[in-house]
This record gives sequence, C-alpha cells and structure tokens, in this order.
Amino acid sequence: MSLEAHLEFACFGGRVSLHVRGADEKEGLGLAERGRELLLDAHERLSRFEPSSELSRLNRDPRTEVPASPLLRRLVAAVLAAGSRSGGLVDATLLDAIERAGYRSSLESTEARPLTRAELGAQDQAPARPSVTAEWCSVRVDAAAGTVIRPPGVRIDGGGIAKGLLADLVGEELAATEAFAVECCGDIRLGGSSALRRRIRVDDPFGTEPLHEFEVSAGAVATSGITRRAWGGSGVSLAHQILDPASGRPAFTGIVQATALAPTALEAEILAKSALLSGPEGARDWLPFGGVLVPVEGEPEVIAAAEPVAEAMA
Repeated sequence: MSLEAHLEFACFGGRVSLHVRGADEKEGLGLAERGRELLLDAHERLSRFEPSSELSRLNRDPRTEVPASPLLRRLVAAVLAAGSRSGGLVDATLLDAIERAGYRSSLESTEARPLTRAELGAQDQAPARPSVTAEWCSVRVDAAAGTVIRPPGVRIDGGGIAKGLLADLVGEELAATEAFAVECCGDIRLGGSSALRRRIRVDDPFGTEPLHEFEVSAGAVATSGITRRAWGGSGVSLAHQILDPASGRPAFTGIVQATALAPTALEAEILAKSALLSGPEGARDWLPFGGVLVPVEGEPEVIAAAEPVAEAMA
C-alpha cells in the first residue's frame, strides 16, 4: 500500500488538512497540492472579508441578475439547498444581522474567546426559528445564463456552508484515489477506492478528552458549535457566530455542539447546524446518519452511525 501524503495550512479563518493516498507518495503529494490550490483560490474568491472577492462584489452589486463563476453559482445553489433542507433554520442571507452582532472581520483578527458552561447556562434557552422574511428563498441560479439572481441588498455569507461545499469539491477531485480525507475547519469529507477506515474524533467543548470516535471510510462528518469563539460581555451582549434566523441574534437553544454524519460534507454541515438550532427536543431528528449532541445541561448523547458508516468506540 502506498504512503499517504499530508498537507496542513491556514484557510477559511482556521486550519485545513489534506490526506491523499495515490499510486505512490509523489502522486499523492501532487494531488494534495492541487487540492490546496483549489481551496486557497476558493477562499480568495468566496471570503466576505475580502472587499475584492467575487462574493463581496456580488453582495455590493445593485443589479438583480449578476454574472457569476461556476464556483460562486455552486455556493449560491448550496445556500438555497441549505435553506430548503433545514426549513429555513440554516439561512446564509443573514449577513446584515451577523455584522450587527459584531462579526464584521475575520475571527483571526478579533479578540474571540471560548464560552464556559456557566456563561451558557445563564442565557435564556429557546429553539431557533426561521426568519419570516426567508430571504434565502429569493436567491437562485440561472445555469444557462451563468448568473446569480437575487433582490439587490440580499447579501450572502457562505460560512460553514462554503466549507462543507469546498470539502466536497476537493473530494470530487480526489474520488479516484486510493484514499483521501479533506478537513475544512471541522467539515470532513472522506473516500477512495480502498475503503480505508479512519477514526474521526468528536472533541468535548468543555474538556480535553474526546467524547466519542466514529470509524468512517466514505462520507462526511461536520460539527457545529457555539463554544469555541465568542465576543462581547455577559448577558444579552454575549455573542457568537450562529444566529437564530427569526431574531437575528446569536442562538442559545440548549444545544452547544452538534456533530452530524452524512453522505456529503455539505449535508453534514446543514444537519449539524439544524440540530444545534433546533434545541434538545428536536435535535436528534436531524441526525439520521448518526452523530453527537452536547447540551448545556446533562450528558452528551451519541446517536449510533447508520451504515455504511460504523462506530469505532464509545
């Protein structure tokens, strides 16, 4: 069996890693380098923090219909899919609201901090709800014309949706390899002809020991959480990056972290975020392929992985 090539680098405001097993180590490294080029290019084109990015230009454009590259059209299609699949809970048209909450620049350059269980427990907890305006419904793609269509002023924030989508896009490039794993800041896509099984660890947001490990050969895993980066003070000024679409405020639902398994990283991202936003009563319904839920109070819950994904250990 050939040796596996490994690359790790900064991207999307966090860390990205690529692991590729080709016909030999040289081929694996070349394919991993190609994956890195794709991801770094996508970061430049889809970052809302770069005024010159294609996404930023779209968000500023006063036209209803705007010419867009295939990559940007894929992102916009993913925004529509996320809103539809989640019933409006995963809404990527809340950029105005997230900027009002204080997230105006990359978290790499802000004074973000982790949240404690005590801080979270002091918040009023309630399930999130879809926005009544549902602006994600107004966004669409015209593939034949090569354009994105949306009302001027509706702005898109790719966020976790973009990370899941890009993990999938690189996975598509690597599908013919012996084995691959792509991790984009916690969104993971795996596959390859050898069906190599990898252990995927779910970290404890309040501790140092892993909560659980899944063993996965193909498919995807994504984790959505509110504990790692926060800003502001205590009480109503406490903020993080996941919003309740109905209020436009940071969501405190009673679930602080959700991990989802799914066939694709985009779907895993949508399911994880939907589970977190649904709160304890509805979260489990969003994990049909398995996952882990971490509530504010009580013990974490592991939902057994559905085939073809299997658990490694509790």
